[in-house]
Amino acid sequence: MQGDRYIQIVTDTTKKAWETQQDKFKILKDRMVQTIREKHSIYLFGCSHAGILAEEMFYRTGGLALINPIFFPGFMLNTRPVTMTSQLERVPGIGKILLDQNHVKEGDFLLIHSVSGRNTVPVEMAEEARKRGVFVACITNLAYSQSVTSRAPSGKHLFEVSEVVIDNCGDLGDAAISVPNLAERIGPTSTAVGTALLNALVVNVIETLVQAGEVPPIFMSANLDGGDEHNKKMMEEYADNIFYM
Repeated sequence: MQGDRYIQIVTDTTKKAWETQQDKFKILKDRMVQTIREKHSIYLFGCSHAGILAEEMFYRTGGLALINPIFFPGFMLNTRPVTMTSQLERVPGIGKILLDQNHVKEGDFLLIHSVSGRNTVPVEMAEEARKRGVFVACITNLAYSQSVTSRAPSGKHLFEVSEVVIDNCGDLGDAAISVPNLAERIGPTSTAVGTALLNALVVNVIETLVQAGEVPPIFMSANLDGGDEHNKKMMEEYADNIFYM
């Protein structure tokens, strides 16, 4: 069955993206460690399905307490009609507003996820954040992005305005499987691959802090004994860098 093939493709794609870009993941790891040590903030953003990575990484058992998602109601998948998300991510000016309203400032770390990397909001957000002295990285699909025109006023794609670019190594259109007698391709990979890559990155960040004798700002499960006490301490210590409570 093609489901078996899909699992193999996701596994192989994740491995390829991780192993072939270790130099870039090291830069991100070192920069996140620096951001934490300097008591700056870490942000994740994406529109529509791309925003699932931000949802996965914040307020998460075993995750960094400092990861702040940037959410906007019109980009969430509970928007009705959901097709409005595709229209809104093409509107100029929203990216700047979101940076203003989410306390993003000089010295912070911003990672933007956009598979096509062509739409206005993620591109303008990256451009504006860099003007403010924010470190900007992205996860995108380079082959896909390079095959389409930009919709941003600057004419740039996300990979062209980010300091570090992670290629998710996916297929054009983000669908990996062809089924006989079906014109459309199926089996998107960007969410599965992206969440695996980011969780692996966070694991390395936390390991680096522990090896240096530091206490990493991570969440325990609230359902484990001592979890509530531990999480409260983390929230109090890093209150100036957590904006989702």
